[in-house]
Amino acid sequence: MKIPKEIKCVIFDMDGVIIDSEEIHKKAYYETFRSVDVDVSEKLYKTLTGSSTINAFQKLVHHFNLKEKPEELVLNKRARYVNLFENDPTLHLVKNVENLIKHCYYKKITLILASSSAMVNINRVFNRFDLHSYFTAKISGADLIASKPHPEIFEKAAILGKTSKENCIVIEDSDNGIKAANDANIFVFGYKNPMCSDQTLEHADAIIEDFYELQKII
Repeated sequence: MKIPKEIKCVIFDMDGVIIDSEEIHKKAYYETFRSVDVDVSEKLYKTLTGSSTINAFQKLVHHFNLKEKPEELVLNKRARYVNLFENDPTLHLVKNVENLIKHCYYKKITLILASSSAMVNINRVFNRFDLHSYFTAKISGADLIASKPHPEIFEKAAILGKTSKENCIVIEDSDNGIKAANDANIFVFGYKNPMCSDQTLEHADAIIEDFYELQKII
């Protein structure tokens, strides 16, 4: 797919694209896995990247035949994530993403957040880094029927952005997110986050390693 001639809407993923929180999420997940005595391999964990937390635990409850309900495990993991989030002073925005967000905003390009994270976590990030004013809408995959790699979240993002998909781009760092954008028929940039080296990005329409590259295009 070719990059749109005119970009009117940029749809951002959050974890690993706006904020370097993948390691915190992983720590929270593995603390939760240990609390219910399950051994999740790196290979299995990789398949969960980009999915909503509820979908991830639904898969794991079925896989390990756990007695715990997925909803209970979501709350368990969320509490651990919040503790890590609030007590990690090193947590920061991805390099140059704030400049890209402001660049798009001042060019009057519509910005939509489409993340698999729960809305409470999205708002926690947006409050901490003062991002609310730049975005027209925020979508949580946890509130949708299907999670990435299902395209629903990006279909809805284009609708909320009031923009034809031909004039939208998605920025993603996970293979599940890229597949969702592919299936939504929206041009997707794969961001090669060094913290997410297990993601291939092989189906992205283009790959970037620094958001300054993208700022020069938009």
